[in-house]
Amino acid sequence: MTGTLIVGGTVVDVDGSRDADVRVDAFGRVCEVAANLLPAAGETVADATGRLVIPGGVDAHTHLHLPVGTVRVSDDFDTGTRAAAMGGTTTIIDYVTAYRGEDPLHAALTWKGWAEPSVIDWGLHMTFTEPVSEATIARCIEAGMTSFKLYMAYPDLLQVDDRTIAEIMMATARHGGLVTLHCENGGAIEALRAQALAAGRRGVPEHSATRPAVLEGEATHRATAIAESVGAAVYIVHMSSAPALVEVRRAQERGVRVLAETCPQYLHLDVSALARPDGANFVCTPPLRDPWHREELWHGMSRGWIHTVATDHCPFWAADRAAGFAGDEAAADFTAIPGGLPGIETRMGLIWDGVAAGRITVEDWVRLCSEAPARTFGLWGTKGALRPGFDADVVVWDPQRTQSLDADALHMAVDHSPYAGRTCTGWAERVWSRGRLVADRGRFVGEPGWGRYLERGPALLEPVG
Repeated sequence: MTGTLIVGGTVVDVDGSRDADVRVDAFGRVCEVAANLLPAAGETVADATGRLVIPGGVDAHTHLHLPVGTVRVSDDFDTGTRAAAMGGTTTIIDYVTAYRGEDPLHAALTWKGWAEPSVIDWGLHMTFTEPVSEATIARCIEAGMTSFKLYMAYPDLLQVDDRTIAEIMMATARHGGLVTLHCENGGAIEALRAQALAAGRRGVPEHSATRPAVLEGEATHRATAIAESVGAAVYIVHMSSAPALVEVRRAQERGVRVLAETCPQYLHLDVSALARPDGANFVCTPPLRDPWHREELWHGMSRGWIHTVATDHCPFWAADRAAGFAGDEAAADFTAIPGGLPGIETRMGLIWDGVAAGRITVEDWVRLCSEAPARTFGLWGTKGALRPGFDADVVVWDPQRTQSLDADALHMAVDHSPYAGRTCTGWAERVWSRGRLVADRGRFVGEPGWGRYLERGPALLEPVG
């Protein structure tokens, strides 16, 4: 692989926005960022005039190849990472689930096998579904999995109690890791779901009605209170509502180290989609909310209360979603619909919409989509910025490039799109992963297996100069 010089663009990263060229060495690392660089002998020159040059996106929340009941998500690590690259994401962190009674390190080996075809770099979080020993946490961290997900919902399969949350937070903090939490009050939700079914309310909109925002807020309050009481940091995944944001902001103002992630679906969609004839295709958890919650989330991003935008990418074929139904709407059972939306390819473009609309700055966009997740999840120094020594994960972003969000215009393994009929203005033009061109003007030019496993370090929770 020869070196590359990307010239003429506006570089945007942690060091600000400036007119500069980016030189990538033959080993796939950034080696120079400065104005008016001259090409070296044999160096490939890429013209980025009129474009932005940004660090590759880091999607810190994906679910690829995941079995869900009797079906599996539709994207595997090949198709999913291809789609990520096409949209400007060059690193993903996928969630391993260690089910009750399963050795977490054994589960991680399964995921590593699934991930071998990845076309971009990838890391793993570990999900615990029961109490674990501090030795298990230490073993995971030694294997490069430095973040651990716990659920406050789904009591029959995934949920852990408050004592387990506190104990794992304390042990994780001692080893330099970070706990991430799915915040919903699982017990109350199960009672509401049972009540709805007993009353014959079985349609898709009940998915949202039985998971109200107030129960996300309550669980977020509990999560931040536990973190405060044990002196640990906590990262709230896929935050969807204003009540949850209020609890995050209040905790931050008390000095609690709480970081919040939201997702594009909560910024662009709303609960009315569940009442559509294809409403099953919009089921995700937490559910879509009333439109006013979107405005609060955008405001939270602009104020810095929301720290990261990830996707919770968890797509299904429409037929697999429909398998939860027993015929017509009257017989539908909302509890049987596999939940999750596609988004690994569209994240950068959908959040760019906020820049174009004046909701957030271009620097906010890069921080939310690349810099912050790299810092938080132990990748800083290699990912998240265009500094000498960092991996040359580079995106040339064209603010004027248009991209249809219909399913057949995208590269995810989906047969429906939650954003069908929409067009993004602003999209990745060219994408490099560790100095190798993997996406070029709408064509995938990478190769399966190019991506490497990232052994992540400790969370970096303080600002970096």
